Amino acid sequence: MESGPPVARHFQDELARLKERLLVMGGLAEERVRTAVAALVNRDPAAVEEVLAGDEPINQLQIEIDGRAFTLLALQQPIATDLRTIVAGLKINSDLERVGDLAVNIAEAARRYHMLPPVKPLIDLPRMADIAQGMLRDALDSFVRRDVALAESVLTRDDRLDELKTQIARELLIYMLEDPTRIEAALTLILISRHLERIGDHATNIAEDVIFVVSAKDVRHSFGADQKS
Repeated sequence: MESGPPVARHFQDELARLKERLLVMGGLAEERVRTAVAALVNRDPAAVEEVLAGDEPINQLQIEIDGRAFTLLALQQPIATDLRTIVAGLKINSDLERVGDLAVNIAEAARRYHMLPPVKPLIDLPRMADIAQGMLRDALDSFVRRDVALAESVLTRDDRLDELKTQIARELLIYMLEDPTRIEAALTLILISRHLERIGDHATNIAEDVIFVVSAKDVRHSFGADQKS
């Protein structure tokens, strides 16, 4: 019986370590997105190559975090909130790995774009990146702090990303119609806007998981509708 409290403390320490490693992974993923977008805007081939070559740390963290989560599930048999936290950690881990992949996609698209004449000043794409990075950062903070209000604020920002993506596509369509030689470059920018929207979607996934962890409420298909009603 005396081993109970130390075991419980060890479990909570390991759970805290899992959250800490997710924050580290989130920071790496966010930095890769920032570097990829800066590489695009600044036409910086060295920064592009930095993103393309730097995928291994995120991949290693994904393996480590999965291992920690599975160990907690197998050895501790958690229930209720702790179980939801670990399962959410596994899902968040997957979302963050995909954000890293999307940063690589942006860098690859930036490299193609740099080989073409620029279409227009890049204003809205950096705005999208700022919003998506802020959503990702706040979603992870809400997970660690169990802050439902912060998680819900992430969900409300997703519409702004969608609006900017639509605006970018409309503007670039005009450029393509006016000058067909700009089509390839314009399509590349539209593709980048879609990658940034997907990063926002992954941040939204994380925020929805946080709400489920804290309140056991599944808002995956209801939050947007509730906001509009």
